[in-house]
Amino acid sequence: MEFNEKKIVFMGTPQFASHILDGLCKAGYHIVAVVTQPDKQFGRKKLLKPSEVKEKAIELGIPVLTPVKIKDEYEEVLSYEPDLIITAAYGQFIPSAILDYPAYKCINAHGSLLPKYRGGAPIQRAIINGEKETGITIQYMAKKMDQGEILYQKAIPILDEDTNATMFDKLARLALDMLLEFLPKLFAGDVQPVKQNEEESTYAWNLEKEIEHITFDRPVRTVYDHIRGLLDNPGAYFIHKDKKYKMEKVSFAEKEGTVPCVFEGLEEDYLRIDCYDGFIKVYQIHPEGKNSMDAKAFYNGAGRNMKGEKLG
Repeated sequence: MEFNEKKIVFMGTPQFASHILDGLCKAGYHIVAVVTQPDKQFGRKKLLKPSEVKEKAIELGIPVLTPVKIKDEYEEVLSYEPDLIITAAYGQFIPSAILDYPAYKCINAHGSLLPKYRGGAPIQRAIINGEKETGITIQYMAKKMDQGEILYQKAIPILDEDTNATMFDKLARLALDMLLEFLPKLFAGDVQPVKQNEEESTYAWNLEKEIEHITFDRPVRTVYDHIRGLLDNPGAYFIHKDKKYKMEKVSFAEKEGTVPCVFEGLEEDYLRIDCYDGFIKVYQIHPEGKNSMDAKAFYNGAGRNMKGEKLG
């Protein structure tokens, strides 16, 4: 059977997975169905919004399944009789009934260098923790989270200017390239699975809402990594007089003698917020209840009255 005759079910949810789905289809792989998370409410009107993967699947004319709990709603997935299941940031645990079905098993493209950063937020956590590199691991799926045998792995650097958003894009492209290189070997039986070293395992739990609140009473590099690990989704904010100010574009500078948490005002084209041993440069800011604006526009409005004050 040729590679494009093998039936593949693709499971994923965010833009990261959408890019991979699109690339597999363009490469000629036969995606018979897509499984993604149900539509979610957004905005004040609570309108339903489909996942990026669902939107892409509809564009490509591929049937879409959106089980609320796949462990209880797996039979429709198996009705497509997949030879292989590929997952990428799907967001639910896969039951044994699915894991054990395909002739070529179930494989997952995970956004870290396993066994490090198992879990739902590996890319964000790696940046927040100041890692200098991350990567993609293609693994067999297992019952326990991200503990399957490693099939293929590649690393890429995390640059100082990288954010959550840029790393998602880079890793999505890497994951697609790796899958296109690896799948012919998988179908040919040319694979050498490697067990993960449990002693080296770490976890990247899903992001809690509290992590979006930034405080500046820490070394500047730590604060900068924290902020850029959340840009542009879910975002990072500071608080002043019970109001939230979301930072949308930042960098940092090292400097001795700074007083942490002080809003120093406008310098050149950025807002300066001091930390230990340096300060954060905020170029774009989104005050609660207002539109996003650049540093100068903000400072000429509410920001001028904040100069010299401490931020929470």
